[in-house]
Amino acid sequence: MRFIDTNIFLRYLTQDDEIKAAACFELFQRLQSGTETATTCEAVIAEVVYVLSARAHYHLSPEDIRARLRPLLSVRGLKLFQKKLYLRALDLYASYPFLDFEDALSAAYMEKQGLTEILSYDTDFDRVSGITRKEP
Repeated sequence: MRFIDTNIFLRYLTQDDEIKAAACFELFQRLQSGTETATTCEAVIAEVVYVLSARAHYHLSPEDIRARLRPLLSVRGLKLFQKKLYLRALDLYASYPFLDFEDALSAAYMEKQGLTEILSYDTDFDRVSGITRKEP
C-alpha cells in the first residue's frame, strides 16, 4: 500500500497539468477497480479542501468541493481510517458553508461520539444544528 499526497488529488480534480492529471486518473481507476490500494490522512484531505476553496486558489463552493472529492474518497481501494467520518464532514461542510472544513470535521467527530457541546470561541458553531457552543 502507498500513501497519497495532496497534489495527487489536486492534479486529478483540477486537471491543471494534462499529463499529471492523466496519470492520476489512471491511479484512481486502479483504486476503484481494487487492483491497487492506497491510503492518505486527515491533513491531506483538509489541505485538498482548503486549496480548492474560495479561501484559497480555486474558489470552489463547499458544494462543488463535496461533489468532486466525495467520489474519490469513496473508491474501493482508498483505505482510510474513519472514511465515513470524512464523508460526513464533507456533507456538513456543504450543508453549513460558513464552516471551514476543519470545523465540519470537528462537528462530524462530535456527532459520531454523541457529543453536543463544544468549547470554542468560534461563533460559527452557534449556527450548527445539534451543537451548543460554550466558552471556557
